[in-house]
Amino acid sequence: MTALLRDACDQYLAYQRDVRQVSPHTLTNYARDLSSFIDFCESRDKKVSSDIAEVDVRHWIANEHRRGLAGSSIQRQLSAVRALFRYLGDRDASIGNPALGVRAPKTARPLPKSIDADSVGALFQMTPESPLDFRDLAMAELLYSSGLRLAELVSANVGDVDRQERIITVTGKGRKTRSVPVGQPALEAISLWLKQRPLGKETVSIDSPLFVSSRGTRISPRSVQERLKRLAATTDLATKLHPHMLRHSFASHLLESSGDLRAVQELLGHADISTTQIYTHLDFQHLAKTYDAAHPRARRRNKP
Repeated sequence: MTALLRDACDQYLAYQRDVRQVSPHTLTNYARDLSSFIDFCESRDKKVSSDIAEVDVRHWIANEHRRGLAGSSIQRQLSAVRALFRYLGDRDASIGNPALGVRAPKTARPLPKSIDADSVGALFQMTPESPLDFRDLAMAELLYSSGLRLAELVSANVGDVDRQERIITVTGKGRKTRSVPVGQPALEAISLWLKQRPLGKETVSIDSPLFVSSRGTRISPRSVQERLKRLAATTDLATKLHPHMLRHSFASHLLESSGDLRAVQELLGHADISTTQIYTHLDFQHLAKTYDAAHPRARRRNKP
């Protein structure tokens, strides 16, 4: 295969869109990451896919690192390049994968932020006054109750909630579906919100979006983020609230109470348990703080 690298990339992105049917957000990320790599290769007069060698990938990684890009971002870009050459190699065995032996520089993985149970309880004490208030409260309750990702919340439809079985079925990363429990407060908040419908010119059915804007169209991720910030401001929450914070709080509170890492992994929809294990660090931090504060010999006291 002697195709130009940029043309090969276009074919790969079309495959991701049409065959694998990845989300538009994911497709945009792939395109951005691969464009960075292709621009770099073309600047070194490497324009044909079969001409790319491991040293070119290493030089690109070093260049991204010098630009100040975080290790996690470089790892994401590198994964995109590996996937591109895997796709090309499947179609032409003469093309190797020059990114396989390259590793991104390591950076400390930040622990996800969560809020304590008391603060979560205070968040849900708001008295809704408008249809959008009922919607915002229902969104927050569902995020915390079921640990949903923002994209899962936004894409959920009315019929995805089974109020009798007390579950919601969502489509997560990799277009994998899973069913997760929904707590009674979240179910009640959803019921109150659905009573405010329709909004705008919408016709409500089981295929309608679960959460919509004031015009009756499916709510956008950006709108969810802004409305949660507004909700937090009404309750004097000490930190800015974002959707993933409620997901993190769901996971850390559940793990703290149950200690069942596998169950939390399944509820969160993590493909690899190593992703879920970060919450064990959160739990340990909580225990360490309790130990330091309570144990008489936890820390050396300053002598009077």
